[in-house]
Parts: sequence; C-alpha cells; structure tokens
Amino acid sequence: MLALICGLTAEAALAKTLRIPAFAGGGTPEGARTQALDAIRGGATGLISFGLAGGLDPGLQAGAVLRPAAVMWRQNRFDTHPALTASLGGANCAALWAGETVVAAAAEKRGLWKNAGASAIDLESGAVAEQALLHGVAFAVLRAVCDPAGQDLPPAALVALNAAGAIGILRVARSVLGHPRQIPALLALAGNAGRARKALAGEVAGLSARGALAPWL
Repeated sequence: MLALICGLTAEAALAKTLRIPAFAGGGTPEGARTQALDAIRGGATGLISFGLAGGLDPGLQAGAVLRPAAVMWRQNRFDTHPALTASLGGANCAALWAGETVVAAAAEKRGLWKNAGASAIDLESGAVAEQALLHGVAFAVLRAVCDPAGQDLPPAALVALNAAGAIGILRVARSVLGHPRQIPALLALAGNAGRARKALAGEVAGLSARGALAPWL
C-alpha cells in the first residue's frame, strides 16, 4: 500500500484519481512527519512526497516536474527508492533540498543551488524520508516547481497556510491590505502555482492511465 504525503489539501486533492490515501501535513516538517508516521502505522509500505516545490536550479521554470534521486535534510542524504522512483517515471534530478522553513528570497535560493546543488526545495520530503528509513518502507518524491529560483515570494505567501494545509483567505487579505505593493508578485505566484498544479495533474493522469503504481498497491 502506498500513501502520499503533501503539505496542502489542494495538493492532496490533485491525486484523487490514483486512489491512494493522501495526507496533508500543513506545510511543515513536523506535520509531514506526523502524517507519514500515521500512514505507516496504517499499513503503508511506501511513501511518496507529493506536491509543489520551490525552484533552486535557475534553469527550471514553473511547472517543471521533479523526481529526485535523493533528498538532503539536516546534513543527511536520503536516497529515494529506485524501483518506486522508476514507477513514477525515473529520477530526473540529483537531489531535492528539504528545508525547515520557506526560502522566500531569490538570493537565498541561489545560495542553496550553488552550495548544495539541489534542484528544488520543499518542507515535507526530509521528514517523510526520515520516517521511511526508520520504518523500512520505500520512499520517493514527485514534485512540481511553483516559484522558480529567480522569484521572490511576497509576504502574503508566507502567512497563507493554516495548520490543516488550507489557504487562509483572511490572512492573505490582511497581508495584502498591509502591503498592497505585493499584489503583482502575488498574482505572478498564483499563475506559477497554477502551472505547477496543471503539471502535477498531468503526471497523475499519466500514472493512472498506465497503471504505473499498480504493483505497489
């Protein structure tokens, strides 16, 4: 049995046609750890970290789909499971960086790309990888770039999520009212997020049509 571990409820909804349980951890490493552990206790023998990611590789545009060969977190490297990754389409980048907090500034993204060589960053994959290793289950990542490396995140994006992984409209509205000049950046981010979601939906449709994950169910 597989389980998908996401940050957002909207990400989990994208995977419905796979008929695999999807858990949203609220966009934090601790939430992802809790959801991964619950999935394993519920019988999952494989975990897929699924959803959006921030770009670090300047060559990646919004909507680029990533299947990393490894996840880097807390000075550790976690190799993804070769067979499960192959079922998703095969590794197409060396590594994903698992952050503790959102990296909002393009300059900081450039630093991570230069120093770590990771193609993208998310907040869930490290905690999920760690739980998979601790409990002896397979682990893979399927992510799409939302904010490219050169894009700074506007303030509203940093306060948007609630603990359940849903967008808090009132939080976003308050941030916009306090900093109205962020509106163009927020609209650009929304457009890029739409491209990333469309790319993930396409991946899900392809996996469903091919029955690629059937051996794992």
